[in-house]
Amino acid sequence: MDSLQLLLDGFATALTPVNLLYALAGVTLGTLVGVLPGIGPAMTVALLLPITFNVPPASAFIMFAGIYYGGMYGGSTTSILLNTPGESSSMITALEGNKMARRGRAAQALATAAIGSFVAGTIATGLLVVAAPVVVDFAISFGPEDYFALAVLAFTAVSSVLSRSVVRGLASLGFGLVIGLIGIDEQTGQARLTLGIPQLLGGIEVVVVAVGLFALGEALYVASRLRHGEPEIIPVGRAFMGRSDWSRSWRPWLRGTALGFPFGALPGGGAEIPTFLSYSVEKRLARGAAREEYGRGAIEGVAGPEAANNASAAGTLVPLLTLGLPTSATAAILLAAFQQYGLQPGPQLFDHNPALVWGMIASLFLGNAMLLVLNLPLAPLWAKVLHVPRPYLYAGIVLFAALGVYALNASWIDLVVLYILGLLGFAMRRFGLPIAPAVIGMILGPMAEIQLRRALAIGAGDATVLVRSPIAAAILAVAFLVLFIPLVRALTRPGRAAG
Repeated sequence: MDSLQLLLDGFATALTPVNLLYALAGVTLGTLVGVLPGIGPAMTVALLLPITFNVPPASAFIMFAGIYYGGMYGGSTTSILLNTPGESSSMITALEGNKMARRGRAAQALATAAIGSFVAGTIATGLLVVAAPVVVDFAISFGPEDYFALAVLAFTAVSSVLSRSVVRGLASLGFGLVIGLIGIDEQTGQARLTLGIPQLLGGIEVVVVAVGLFALGEALYVASRLRHGEPEIIPVGRAFMGRSDWSRSWRPWLRGTALGFPFGALPGGGAEIPTFLSYSVEKRLARGAAREEYGRGAIEGVAGPEAANNASAAGTLVPLLTLGLPTSATAAILLAAFQQYGLQPGPQLFDHNPALVWGMIASLFLGNAMLLVLNLPLAPLWAKVLHVPRPYLYAGIVLFAALGVYALNASWIDLVVLYILGLLGFAMRRFGLPIAPAVIGMILGPMAEIQLRRALAIGAGDATVLVRSPIAAAILAVAFLVLFIPLVRALTRPGRAAG
């Protein structure tokens, strides 16, 4: 009942005319930018992060929630019409959705993706309302050693799960931890890695890192791989579904939601695993003619994975809001947004800023409804966005990123740092290093350092204090397994092959 009352208070915050306008702006901008090829939700949020710098916190996070969900919706349009997934979790949507589009069923593919996203997002947000207070009550008892263990778990999870190679994931994490060290040490007052530049004494702005590594680095990478000539864009009319499409879609929507939400809430779970699982489950359950359509455009292969994708988005908000633990690249950018306003997600956020948290959660319901209204009748309009010439598009992204970062402090040093990080992000993408571990290392590194020092101070320098708490010991054990199981598999695979 307390959660229901808090949610109603959140609706009172979200339903004010100003916040409704921010929600509408968020879902529209998110969809608009998310539709563009090669731009996923993480890059969308990172790119639009600077423009909310002077917006009140509650309104800004309502807008961010809209941008997040809008980017997820927009990615399906690109996958279906262009066969160009904006992120790895949209690969399955591209696999079956583009085949449907080439068979003249683009309208049905877009409709099942939009309605499935609405159904999954609404159910998953309801689960978020139930799960968040339970996790908060549990997290209140956490000590510094527990929070340090959580940070270690986040480091190992994103380094091993979000990367094709554990070594590359750890290398990316190392870059992020080094960036997080820049500035004045809070305990000793010593300057670290500032190279004698006064503007770096306060550290590098989280927004600069997020925009540089994600938005600018991704734009440079995608632009470097552009092909000459216009891509083939499949025409689409108004999105709609017939009776047969409805009967074939509603079960995959529910099963995709059941898979996506728990995986989104797990450290390193992300959206990739549940979307692939959803596709596999739907293919196994298909019978007769529906089974023969797989590989040629089965509507179940779009409905289930899209539902799983959007349900996982709500799932990532559970550990993010309650523990300050990002479990995906987009969650890392949202954590950067909280830090931009001097806020630290966790149990105290629910106590000190209930209007912000519950207003944001309530806005997810509203944003889902807005996105359904925007996506079904306006699908042809979003498709026209794909005709923007690519050189103009990516030049605009670079310019927009520079203007947004310069507006933060009106400092040319920020611009220099932005372009250095953009080139670093480009090099990381070029050589297969994931971006998410670097951003999470930069954001959580200082927090992990502070909690480690506090725990060691409490234990009078005895390192065993880090495992005396049952919670910390269990979390560190999970982190150890997450890190070393992929290494063991990699080492034993050649032996199995030889056998």
